[in-house]
Amino acid sequence: MRTIAFALLIAAIDALLLAAALDGVSALLAHHRALALLALWTLGGVTLALLRPVAGQDVVERDAESPGVMLALLVVPLVVAPAAAIGERLGLWLIPGPPAWRWIGVALSGIGFAIRIAAMRRLGARFSPRVALQRDHALETGGLYARIRHPGYLGAWLIALGGALAFGGGIALPLVLVMGLLLRNRARREDAMLERRFGDGFRAYRDRTGRFFPRLNPPAR
Repeated sequence: MRTIAFALLIAAIDALLLAAALDGVSALLAHHRALALLALWTLGGVTLALLRPVAGQDVVERDAESPGVMLALLVVPLVVAPAAAIGERLGLWLIPGPPAWRWIGVALSGIGFAIRIAAMRRLGARFSPRVALQRDHALETGGLYARIRHPGYLGAWLIALGGALAFGGGIALPLVLVMGLLLRNRARREDAMLERRFGDGFRAYRDRTGRFFPRLNPPAR
């Protein structure tokens, strides 16, 4: 129940930030793309909360991560869409294209949630919000993981990118870039941990997969 309550709290913060960015609750309620994003984020957040494994995992190795990075990974996704919404309202650094194209951003955010949900469901009890390994950890190579080593991180990045594009706010794209760099650094540290644990098995898996996107020409098995 705590994870669901936290997901609903994050959804409420999302709504408050978007209302402030769009200049009030009335403006938010009149903004169809913003409402669609909030609906997707709430549904996706609650679904991820339901899939999150219970506490008490038998962690045998955990990579130290600075509080600043953890805070950035929490805050940056929260402020991307509001920053883009401010850009839309004020006409700052708007991405060229008709407003109808901005629904692509809403769809992209939904795709990101679908990827993240599929990844977390595949990992099950092995999922951890930190870079960590459990005692009986098995290397996951099925489902989305058959082609991509970090689909969950890809999903999180697409959610943020979609939030920026939904408002056409180029002003938020640097934040999306920062989030991508943070996730890339985390993925590199996770790869290093998995290589230490699984050795040649992980190296063979790494050679045929992409970090965030499938390899165009994976080596023959």
